Amino acid sequence: MKNKILAAAALLMSTALAVQAEPIKLGYNGAPDAKKNAVHYFAETLEAIVEEKTDIEIELYPNSQLGSEQERMENTLATPSLNVASFAGLSPVVPESFVSNTPFMFTSPEEARRFFDEGKYWSMVEDAFRERTGGSEILAVVEEGGFLAFTSTDKPIHSPADFEGMKFRAMDPSQVALYEAMGASGTPIPWTEVYSALQTGVVEGQMNPPLYIILGSLNEVQKYMTRANVQYSMQFLVANGEWLASLSEEDRKVLEEAVAEANAKTREKVQSSVEERVTWLAENGMEVITPTAEQMAEFQKIGQPSFIEWLGTQSIDQSFIDAAFADLGKSDLLK
Repeated sequence: MKNKILAAAALLMSTALAVQAEPIKLGYNGAPDAKKNAVHYFAETLEAIVEEKTDIEIELYPNSQLGSEQERMENTLATPSLNVASFAGLSPVVPESFVSNTPFMFTSPEEARRFFDEGKYWSMVEDAFRERTGGSEILAVVEEGGFLAFTSTDKPIHSPADFEGMKFRAMDPSQVALYEAMGASGTPIPWTEVYSALQTGVVEGQMNPPLYIILGSLNEVQKYMTRANVQYSMQFLVANGEWLASLSEEDRKVLEEAVAEANAKTREKVQSSVEERVTWLAENGMEVITPTAEQMAEFQKIGQPSFIEWLGTQSIDQSFIDAAFADLGKSDLLK
């Protein structure tokens, strides 16, 4: 009997070790090219640091190999895994995250970083996500490529009036709301279908940072790019709660430090490459438009109040909206 018990214990131990040894999958959008895709650069950097300092093995799955935004999020919440999600993946769980997507909200990358790193609002979003998912966590806000720009096929965009009657690709409902505020229509289209939708005229424009315009070769099907600093481009590293809880205290500390280091390096890389990418697009078929201060004021005057009004229809508690604008020192916009 004793031998049977020992054999059973050995089997259980070997099974546990096998489970622990299973690689952790990390899924995300975009090509596996660190020079072009900041999210891949972040993923590679995180993988290298974690594997150097722990026994955790991370497997990277770029190009949406693990499914759509919704599929990846559902899988991450159900199994030991990591996922870099956009608003399309995060917002079904925490629609409050849409507040940080208010157009023309940030005037600089530094302001955006302080908002997420130090603000009360984002801490509230993280707490809400953790509570609603039974312990899964948002570990980082990952930068993609600076501010989003509008792009268009035939009609240049200088001011909100230029949107009248146009059709745009939207990433999520918040972008639909922004386009409608400008007098255009927005149609949610997955990233993998954006090029063909623009090429065939299903939509006439879209918004993304220069990074994604290059990644998607959108300069081939879009003539104009308007640098209106629409929203700051970011995605969100999410980790399965049960997997986090299974980590030793030491491994959890290494993971958190690795996330912070990978994020810092990615921010530095993004910041140093934005203007280079804009120049590349200007040299490869796009006319780059930089709105004047007066035109930017027009975008803010029309885009922000309408978007804030839309937030009020999304079952978002007012405390999240109040906290976000208080963090920015812009509570007067809510009056």
